[in-house]
Amino acid sequence: MITPVITLSLILLSISYSPWFNWSENALSDLGVHEAASLFNSTLMMGGFLTLVFATGLLQTLRRTKTGFTGALIFVVGALSLFAIGLFPETAGRIHLYVSVSFFASAALSMLIIGVALVKVSERNVGFFSMFAGLFAAAVWIVFWSLPHRGVAVPEMLSILAASSWSVVVGAKIIKGLTFLRHEC
Repeated sequence: MITPVITLSLILLSISYSPWFNWSENALSDLGVHEAASLFNSTLMMGGFLTLVFATGLLQTLRRTKTGFTGALIFVVGALSLFAIGLFPETAGRIHLYVSVSFFASAALSMLIIGVALVKVSERNVGFFSMFAGLFAAAVWIVFWSLPHRGVAVPEMLSILAASSWSVVVGAKIIKGLTFLRHEC
């Protein structure tokens, strides 16, 4: 649950070290090739690792449902992709684009699938919130690509905020105890 707070704080710190950064002209990944590169890239790798720890917990928590387990596996891909964005900054070439797209797509898809799984097992509130977060994370990209644009920092941050909010809510719910953990599904 603390991962989003740490990661977002360090991304914002990277932005503060980069006076040239413009939300409408840049991608967040542009921070990974300038003066804040070490901070930004190591933040993404740390965030990816900590997200992988959370994803492993999700796998364990959702193992009883095929849908939930599938969603958690996709979330693992997202965590690994987040790590890879920091490992392969824009200067690494096309691989950066691939891992970035993988991160944003798997984050949205995993939240949606996990939400469906949670609704199926009567965890309606957190399930519907999960589906909303996943749909929101995908919709910002659909809307963004339908408009004239230059940089992608805004839809990136909106997607990240959706995933961050989701991970805090789901993390708190796991700590509190999901109802379906007490039943065989």
